[in-house]
Amino acid sequence: MVERRLGALPASAEFLRRLDVAGIIDALCPVRDVAHLTHGQVIEVLVANRLSAPAPLVRVGDWAAEWAVEEVFGIEPALLGDDRLARALDAIAPRLEEIVGSVGASAIAEFGIDVSRLHWDMTSMSLHGAYEDQEKGFPQVRYGHPKDRRVDLKQIQAGLAVAGDGGVPVFHRVYDGGAGEVAQVVGAMTALRKIADRRDFLLVADSKLVSYPNITALVGAGVSFVAPAPAAKIPDHLYATLDPASARVVDYTADRDAGKDPAGRGVYRVLEDTHVLAGPRKRDPVLALRRILVHSTGNAAGQRAARDKRLSRAGEDLDKLQRGCGGRFYNTVEKVAARIGVITKTHRVASCLRTTIGAEQDGRPTLAWHFDQGVLAAEAAVDGWYALLTNLAPDQATTEQVFLRYKGQAVVERRYSDFKGPLAVAPIFLQHNRRIAALITVICLALLVFCLIERQVRQALGPDQTMRGLYPDNRAVRPTGRMIFYHLASLKIRPGTTTSPPVVLINRGVQAHLLELLGIDETRPRWLQS
Repeated sequence: MVERRLGALPASAEFLRRLDVAGIIDALCPVRDVAHLTHGQVIEVLVANRLSAPAPLVRVGDWAAEWAVEEVFGIEPALLGDDRLARALDAIAPRLEEIVGSVGASAIAEFGIDVSRLHWDMTSMSLHGAYEDQEKGFPQVRYGHPKDRRVDLKQIQAGLAVAGDGGVPVFHRVYDGGAGEVAQVVGAMTALRKIADRRDFLLVADSKLVSYPNITALVGAGVSFVAPAPAAKIPDHLYATLDPASARVVDYTADRDAGKDPAGRGVYRVLEDTHVLAGPRKRDPVLALRRILVHSTGNAAGQRAARDKRLSRAGEDLDKLQRGCGGRFYNTVEKVAARIGVITKTHRVASCLRTTIGAEQDGRPTLAWHFDQGVLAAEAAVDGWYALLTNLAPDQATTEQVFLRYKGQAVVERRYSDFKGPLAVAPIFLQHNRRIAALITVICLALLVFCLIERQVRQALGPDQTMRGLYPDNRAVRPTGRMIFYHLASLKIRPGTTTSPPVVLINRGVQAHLLELLGIDETRPRWLQS
């Protein structure tokens, strides 16, 4: 019997149908009537490919022949050659903004996503290659400030806007590798207002949002925001004067502490005052914002442990240098000073390290050193503190509520983990920057479907949003997109013949449960047909 892998193709196809991805793309990027496939059909298959078997964009036709692409999407695998995929990417590249906006609006309307709170952040993807001849009018592959610290590689960037409701990425945009994050906030805000079809949403972002032009634009547009204040804007001596015991405790438990004994969990406390943001010119009006001063015992413990580790390693290197003074490698004052400079930079102890380099009568160098305890005490006094800025009025959100709304920012980080993990944003083997932008959009559409499937399963489970059967110990957990796709991956289908219908082969009870929660009828092999 011939069997093909089915995996999550039925779920992917059903959610792509509900989003009308093919219809939106075909309306914006039509093809001739004689074409075997539309661009929308090709892009839907590429999205399904990223969700089922992410790999570099080669031999997709072979993947389609092994998987049940023909049974689910009604597309012959032989039609999915590399040239056809490239033409589809080329076709959608000039219309990415319209495609992203239309699909995002469709997701909001079709699935009833609450977009009153949106989280915005950017990430980078490092690329190998020179990319010397790039097409103008599309995001450029350039050197920048990569998140993975591969400063030797050029990069491309992407921004995601994730709804607080289910962590669904309703909007994305591709940027030049050298684009500054701080300059992209206003453009993203404008696009989000259009997609969400509302003015009063809350934008939660990182500290790159906090600049005078950005906040002026947000306030002028009537958009609320919450973002951490850049460290440079809050002097350490301000935190040093604060007493955590005088701050109010927030009823919040971080995910990392959920399984711990209550006595061992981190505690968050908040205070509030006012932050004044001045413009670059004297005539610019001063902006007064609410400032939420947050103290985290977990952050304080982490910062203390990191500092102790740096000091310990620096002390070991300094003791070794002290013993080696006058020896073969450190026989001059200049060499000892150079080594101290390396130690100071490597372990980041310049603020507290005090050294004295001397010389004996025979010219051999000597070294005495210590850490300034006053400086270390001042650093310890600010451990665990950070500040949030917002233009939410007190009657819109209390001090504690502002903090809680910001803590949802972790959802966008989790989506970037999905973006670069199970959906495998890299490696990218494309020569043209227009195709790179188009492929990143394909991957972001796959992320949208991935997150909608996770949200659908959780909503169908009911209030506690937990289920059993996902892990070998059968414990009740909240299903994640990764676990859903993992369990559906082993589904297979036995294609039908002239005398027998196709049969879906389910070998785990959890698979049948997931299909039921997703509203997928496994008895219908062509899920896109009515």
